[in-house]
Amino acid sequence: MTVRRAAELLSAASSGLALTGAGISAESGIPTFRGEGGVWTKYDPVKVASIDAFLQDPAAYWRVSKERGGIALAARPNPGHYALAALEAAGRLAAIVTQNTDGLHQDSGGRRVIEVHGSGRTVECLDCGAREPRSDVQARLDVEMPPRCTTCGSTVMKPTVVLFGEPMPVAAMQEAFALAREADVMLVVGTSLVVHPAADIPLAAVRSGARLIVVNAEPTPFDSLAEVVIHGLSGEVLPEIVRLLGGR
Repeated sequence: MTVRRAAELLSAASSGLALTGAGISAESGIPTFRGEGGVWTKYDPVKVASIDAFLQDPAAYWRVSKERGGIALAARPNPGHYALAALEAAGRLAAIVTQNTDGLHQDSGGRRVIEVHGSGRTVECLDCGAREPRSDVQARLDVEMPPRCTTCGSTVMKPTVVLFGEPMPVAAMQEAFALAREADVMLVVGTSLVVHPAADIPLAAVRSGARLIVVNAEPTPFDSLAEVVIHGLSGEVLPEIVRLLGGR
């Protein structure tokens, strides 16, 4: 009944909003950061993924990032990604806000994707500002560690993601919170809702009157605020919601 109720809420949505996290991309083979087997169970995020640590030793960051970057570049959207794109195309979602940096929502057909933690598909030189596709930089990592900027030769090449200690992208956060305050249905998918300020986005929606749907493998701190809570895989739950909506 919970899946059916989620479909009912979304069928009436005129300004729905989705927030996604690492859980949806885990089903495409990209490891999560937290939880069993997560990246941060193996590495100290402050030591390998903070801006201060990066500036002190870019090579240390890239040695950890090399494996995950290769996995992310090889990953493909799963049925959960495609279901969200279908909900957006049908007018049930105004946008997809994501904490993920893998670009899989865009690959699956998402049109208005707001990346609040940046994009891992581009690398920027912090000295000269030149940018390269992550795929090009990734191809050099076997022979060049850390990678050098092809424009100025600097070794301070950083993916355009938000590292610990860096500010969130102002425009993306403003857009996400504005949409949350306008939302009539807030759909949370594959996120533990413990990372702020992204976790405050659904709270802003609920405070403005939105109905909350949570689809996550594990319980979240916001489950008590939700009208529908489904502890399951997004790649199974979301396509079923789309099916119940008649594929619209």
